[in-house]
Amino acid sequence: MATLSLVGQDTVIINDRVFSDLSTATVGNLTFDNDVANIQIGKDQNAIFAFNAPGTQATLELRVIRGSSDDKFLNGLFAQQNANFVGFTLLTGVIVKKIGDGQGETVNDSYNLSGGVFARPVDVQSNVEGDVEQGTSVWRFKFAKATRTIG
Repeated sequence: MATLSLVGQDTVIINDRVFSDLSTATVGNLTFDNDVANIQIGKDQNAIFAFNAPGTQATLELRVIRGSSDDKFLNGLFAQQNANFVGFTLLTGVIVKKIGDGQGETVNDSYNLSGGVFARPVDVQSNVEGDVEQGTSVWRFKFAKATRTIG
């Protein structure tokens, strides 16, 4: 029998706020920029394995409706980070992807995010030819750790 995966109804939470003003297409993207381990092969195929701590770092790109309450919330946090970086309380978050099996059973594929900061300001576009992207704020974050659980 084939394995089925029904996806949708994802949840994005940052600093205990459930985001509902998400934009279009891919509204969130969590990526890992580095490998978690390295291997160096030497003479006679001897191998050294090393944990690479930067491999736990994750980058989150979140697309929200420009000017929405979620955009205003993030802008306020960004202003706090800029005003007092060393006194800023690091961001936390959870991304939950709900997965169904087609038989009524569901599991959550969750990423628990900790140690987060804003990576860059929101870009802006002014367009007179109907590009709807100008109505989206793209927020970029870096998190020190993103732990995945399935259950």
